[in-house]
Formats: sequence, structure tokens, C-alpha cells
Amino acid sequence: MSEQEIVDKLKRNVGSKHVWETLVPRAGKVFVGIDKKKLKDAIRFLKTEGFTHLSAITGLETEDEIELLYHLSKEDILLTIRVKLPLNETVIPSITDHIPGATLYEREIHDLLGVNFEGHPNLAPLILPDDWPKDNYPLRKGKAKEETKRS
Repeated sequence: MSEQEIVDKLKRNVGSKHVWETLVPRAGKVFVGIDKKKLKDAIRFLKTEGFTHLSAITGLETEDEIELLYHLSKEDILLTIRVKLPLNETVIPSITDHIPGATLYEREIHDLLGVNFEGHPNLAPLILPDDWPKDNYPLRKGKAKEETKRS
């Protein structure tokens, strides 16, 4: 199956209006931006299409949002799903029920960026010490970053 066929099938499965970006920069590499409410549907669908390996979930804060990048692979195709979260709404469904290997990645992002993964079995601190200040996320810019410097 070609990269464009994967994109087209994904759009049909989650609904084109929920796919806000597609990019195939080269053979074997696909980027797809999806609304957060359709993330689980996209993961479920991609898993049935053979994208069963999750190599990482990357989280980063931009100027006005948090972006999550889900890196999946199948044979010789790397597919990245991009989801954007407003800084004041950092809640997203966990994908651990579909890909159990997401457990540690979601815990890490929860620790460092404060994203809450609804339905995650255990969001206990993974990286930060137990006495780390509550609601203080080391990879957040602005206020949270300044509070970290004062601690």
C-alpha cells in the first residue's frame, strides 16, 4: 500500500474534516494532523492496517499549544500522527488500551508537560522525583518554567 493510499484510507476512516494536515515529504514518510477527539479512532484503524509498532510519542510546547507526535511504523513506512492541544486544555485520551507500549511514553509526557491522558492505568511520576512541586512541568515555557527556576 502506498503512502497516499494510507492517507486516503485514514481520512475515510476518521472523516476528512478531522484531518487538518497531510504531508508525504518522501517515500516511506507520512505526517498526518488529526483532531484530538479522533486520535483513538485513528490509532485503532492504523493498528488494523499493520501499524503496530509505536517507536515514541514526542511532546513539545509551541507558542500557544502542546503538540503530541505519535510515531508509528509498518514495514518500510514511518507514519507520524500530530495532535494539537490548547495550553489550557491539556487532556487527551490514552491510547494504552490499543497500544500498551504507550504507557511509559504517556507517563513521561504527563511528568514533563502536564498532559493528562484520560483512561491511562497509572500516571504516577516516572521521571520526576516524588517531592517535585505539583503542577510544575519542566518542559513548559513561560510561567511553569520560571517557577522551576525559583525552586
